[in-house]
Amino acid sequence: QVKLVESGGGLVQAGGSLRLSCAASELTVSIYAMAWVRQAPGKPSENVASINWRGDKTYYADSVKGRFTISRDTDKNTVYLQMNSLNAEDTAVYYCAADQFGSGTSNEARYEYWGQGTQVTVSS
Repeated sequence: QVKLVESGGGLVQAGGSLRLSCAASELTVSIYAMAWVRQAPGKPSENVASINWRGDKTYYADSVKGRFTISRDTDKNTVYLQMNSLNAEDTAVYYCAADQFGSGTSNEARYEYWGQGTQVTVSS
């Protein structure tokens, strides 16, 4: 059974950094587009970063461009989200999602597998 397990969330002060990890099992990240989608209370979900299945194209939401970086380690079958210069607006549950042979689109409906999420809280 496919499983995506996020980790690395927590409480951080504004201006700080966190690195989220998404470990995949029964799914090979090298043939999947991977995305990080966040959900904050009372706000629509937002695809903040994604990477295509080839690993050579990335997408970032304007709200995180220049601060967040998505990457993957195919040997560890894990995807990462490095988050720098965090602010209170980044507070959300962050989900990892996978789309086989995907382009890394920002369209969340394309992603067929999802993790359970990890909470990120930024204190101001």
